[in-house]
This record gives sequence, C-alpha cells and structure tokens, in this order.
Amino acid sequence: MATSNDIKNGTVLAIDGQLWMVTDFQHVKPGKGGAFVRTKIKNVVNGKVIDKTFNAGVKVDVASVDRAEMQYLYNDGEGYVFMDTSTYDQITVGEKVVGDAANYILENQLITVATHNGEPLYIEMPPSVVLEVTFTEPGLQGDRSSGGTKPATVETGAVIQVPLFLEQGTKVKVDTRTGDYLGRVND
Repeated sequence: MATSNDIKNGTVLAIDGQLWMVTDFQHVKPGKGGAFVRTKIKNVVNGKVIDKTFNAGVKVDVASVDRAEMQYLYNDGEGYVFMDTSTYDQITVGEKVVGDAANYILENQLITVATHNGEPLYIEMPPSVVLEVTFTEPGLQGDRSSGGTKPATVETGAVIQVPLFLEQGTKVKVDTRTGDYLGRVND
C-alpha cells in the first residue's frame, strides 16, 4: 500500500470501490499545520471529475493498472477489437470506454489500452493522428462568413473544420483531444 506522498499524474486509486485516475496533483506545505496533497481525480468508468485532498503520509490504495500497446483491428458491432502485438491475444473494448476516440481510430493503428483485472478501463490516443479528407465542398475564396473554414469529412467519418483551400484526398493532422485541424501533411 502506498502513501499520499507517492501520488502523481496517471496513478489510479481505488476509493470506495471505484477506480479514480489522478489527472492533477499538488503537494502543499502551508506555514501552519501539516502538509497535504491536493488532487483532481477522474472516475475511469463514468468520467466524473472531483477534487480530493489527502493529508501527507496517509495510506492510499493504488490499483494495479496494466497498460499495453495494442493494435486496433476492427469494430465487430459490439465494440472495438484490439490485439496485443506481443501475445496476439485479442480483447473487445466497449464503445463507452473508447468514447470520442472512435472518431480518430484507424485500422492497424497502435493504441495504449489500460486494463484492470482484465477489464478495459480506458484507451490512450496519441496526441495527433493523420487522416485523409474523404469529402468536402469546394471553398469559395470570397466566403469569409465562416472565418475561412469549412466542414470536411475524414476517413473515419468524423467531421472537422478545415481551411477553405483544402480539397478531397488531402491528408491532414488532427488533434485527438479537441478534434482541431493542425495542418496539412505532405506524403
């Protein structure tokens, strides 16, 4: 069992039978009184974020979370099938666990999958991915009512905002956290 002094970003804690991942922490040593750790924790199942404070040296229950780089194979209708590239074991990750990341996953892409006792908890996407624009309307040079952007559908089916000059078939870099266009990619 660890203490509150061992808390850092990415640590998964078992609190009241639920798993919470530390997204932000701060060790505080006030001039008066004892030190404490102020944390922002996120429920790995439902995504709820709360603030929690631990006194210094208090024992905390750290959950064992296994992170493995896995290859995305396909969506079987019930979930997303990933394969461990070292053991070739396959697991199905539910749509609720994948969440918005489904807009940026391509077949054969390597993604980190976190599991606890064999149960998938969440997936960690790379910060950005390269996707091809499959459909977009031609941009009119004089059209500035939309701030110089237009909607474009990428190969995963997601719709993102791109500059007017981009055409169908162009590869673009997309931020997986926000869905923002980051730039063109030349082959």
